[in-house]
Amino acid sequence: MKTAIRILLAALTVLFALASCFACKAPRVSDEYAHHCTLSVDCITLLDNMDELDPDKRELVPEDGVILAAVTVGFNDGDSVYDILMREMRARGIHIEASFVPAFNSAYIEGINNLYEFDCGYSSGWEYCVNGEFPGFGCSGYYPKEGDEIRFRYTCDLGADIGNEYNGE
Repeated sequence: MKTAIRILLAALTVLFALASCFACKAPRVSDEYAHHCTLSVDCITLLDNMDELDPDKRELVPEDGVILAAVTVGFNDGDSVYDILMREMRARGIHIEASFVPAFNSAYIEGINNLYEFDCGYSSGWEYCVNGEFPGFGCSGYYPKEGDEIRFRYTCDLGADIGNEYNGE
């Protein structure tokens, strides 16, 4: 009788263990959002410009330059790229600092992961693109669409090193 009880307990233990494994799911985007897009943040350009980077900031640069690998995130109608970025950085514990610029009626991203504008020279700072295009205005004024790919990238050369062909015209 004791053997049968032990076998039954062992079987139940295995069954519960298997059930808990099937209950585990990969992280997924919450159903509370109506739309989804991809967000990523990198400072890959710094890898080729470490000699220009403020020496106190070098340890902040990830080995591969990726601060946030591309991840699917949710958003609702009326959420700007700025809203999405701020929410996702805070949710992941990634430092971010921004300010509002009245002259442009937009938010300005000053620093991400403690890497700020001018840390790598006068032409350095954060820019963003959506689906490979640089909108040319602040991220608080851009409202993404379903499936958009949003990338925040650190530039060391006013965007020329990350594909922004804007020339001031």
